[in-house]
Amino acid sequence: MKQRKLPLRKCTGCQEMKAKKELIRIVKNEEGEFFVDETGKKSGRGAYICKSTECFEKAHKSKGLERSFKSAVPKEIYEKLKTELEKHIGNANG
Repeated sequence: MKQRKLPLRKCTGCQEMKAKKELIRIVKNEEGEFFVDETGKKSGRGAYICKSTECFEKAHKSKGLERSFKSAVPKEIYEKLKTELEKHIGNANG
């Protein structure tokens, strides 16, 4: 049986190519709103980040998300993303 190709995406923090399912997607829609996309299927420009606080800090420091979206990312998005990461890490350890 033929094995399906796994979609890869680059993390904006560590710049490593990883499987799409291993990453969290941040979306900017046509209205300019930013949000965390849990499904990975919402329409809009997407950027990906690893599910680790380390990569989040790197992306924030190096302005990786700003480069991906070619615009400024509001602080609320970074805060929301941080709580999302903490929630995910808490579930993984629990």
